[in-house]
Amino acid sequence: MVEFPDSREFNTEDKSFKPPFKKENITPPGVEEFMQQKPKIIHEDYKGSDKLKGKTALITGGDSGIGRAVCIHFAIEGADIVFTHLPEEKEDAEYVCQIIKNFGRKAIAIAADFQNEDDFEKVKTQFNENFKSLDILVNNAAFQNHVKGLNALSIVQFEKTFQINIFAYFKMVKFMEEFMPKGSNIINTSSILGFVGDKNLIDYSATKAAIHNLTKSLSKALAKRKIRVNAVAPGPVWTPLNPAERNYEEVKEFGENTAFNRPAQPAEIAPAYVYLASDITASYITGETINIYGSASGAN
Repeated sequence: MVEFPDSREFNTEDKSFKPPFKKENITPPGVEEFMQQKPKIIHEDYKGSDKLKGKTALITGGDSGIGRAVCIHFAIEGADIVFTHLPEEKEDAEYVCQIIKNFGRKAIAIAADFQNEDDFEKVKTQFNENFKSLDILVNNAAFQNHVKGLNALSIVQFEKTFQINIFAYFKMVKFMEEFMPKGSNIINTSSILGFVGDKNLIDYSATKAAIHNLTKSLSKALAKRKIRVNAVAPGPVWTPLNPAERNYEEVKEFGENTAFNRPAQPAEIAPAYVYLASDITASYITGETINIYGSASGAN
């Protein structure tokens, strides 16, 4: 296996990523390279087997967290990678590009903010300048901001969350569909909160529920073109998102409500994307959501 620039591998016996967590001095959107307790992005024994050899993948929000782990797992499996990141997440994007290139794959990072309509065209143009065909589209970029109940949730935030978490998913499909040949596939990142809701994440939870139905509906709309559409719904995952926008007392015990008394690491989520992306393993799967909760007891 190619060595990582620092230790991001893990094994399930590692106790260092269980609560209580140290306080992270990062602010939204959260730069992973500035974290003390950096998320684990690949299992130390993971070995690729060319499941995605010759494929090209586009992952939104691929600079950190789950998106980062997906980029790297796809590269290990033989895919060339294009991913988007916010302009302020340049350090994270550079790290991901370095890892992908270490595995001998092409890596292209595109700075994009999906609140800006022009950035969808930017992604399409830059993709087309480098590749002619898109085999895997992963809609993963997301915004979340905990607030204390309905009265604290502004209409401005509600609209922003929907713009990034659901409208952007649909727009990416519309903009990139022309590059997707027969047999390509789309994977949407959802959440346990799309099923159970959360009183402090009303907007976020609603978008994740919408993703479930978008996935089902797109799978039917694109079936004639043999384009598969699926989703992955994680429970608590250790990424920059939570420590960046929540107070320390909430984050300190993050993931303790699961069967394993800890959050998942991105390395434990990304293989599900490999499974869904590969025709070797998932050629008959479409319209489905893979739930990876760690038997979490639910949300607030």
